[in-house]
Amino acid sequence: MLDHPTLNRLRELKLDGMAEAFAELQRNDDAAALSHAEWLGLLIDREATHRSTKRYQSRMRAAKLRHVGATIEDVNYRAPRQLDRDLFRQLAQGDWIEKRQNLILTGPCGVGKTWLACALGQKACRDGKTVLYHRLPRLFADLELAQGDGSFPRMFRQLVRTDLLILDDWGPDRLTAMQRRHLMEIVEDRYQTASIAITSQLPVEAWHEVIGEPTFADAILDRIVHNAHRLTLDGP
Repeated sequence: MLDHPTLNRLRELKLDGMAEAFAELQRNDDAAALSHAEWLGLLIDREATHRSTKRYQSRMRAAKLRHVGATIEDVNYRAPRQLDRDLFRQLAQGDWIEKRQNLILTGPCGVGKTWLACALGQKACRDGKTVLYHRLPRLFADLELAQGDGSFPRMFRQLVRTDLLILDDWGPDRLTAMQRRHLMEIVEDRYQTASIAITSQLPVEAWHEVIGEPTFADAILDRIVHNAHRLTLDGP
């Protein structure tokens, strides 16, 4: 008699994990042998798992990863791109994000830089970190529009507060004055407080020329490069 009202009550309280577990236990004849404490423990465990899954799904939606299905477990280390297996597995543990360090991933087009960055982003979401992915050319355009419609402060807060910011496709076009200022503001506010992962077809040695203005270039690169791990890929 109490089954239906109990389920409704759990759902009214937004205890959906408990409600699912309660319904399953009611259908399981073996559950009758469980004590009240065991029932309660199973319900609590299911609710905790349900909430953890919902938080992960929310972080993944907010991350807007280009390759949503990319995972570190699916990395192909046999692909001919000279991926440093030991370094990548170390990065997958996430300590560099905890330490507010950066990652620079360079190599020619088609070797999987973006996919690998998204796999690390997905793992960070699983580890409870907030992640945000942007293609750098599109980000600059969006920031310029945001200045015109008044949404710049909100957008900028997102960029500087997330635990891991993935900036994809750096270069090869030289930055404009406004783009330099925007990039400087982002790396300055994130310096030693949160991590940035950058992918680029250009070697780091060419970035100074892409930024353009020497004073800005020195300041930006100092905040990105000096505490960054580097993954350099090569291959067809």
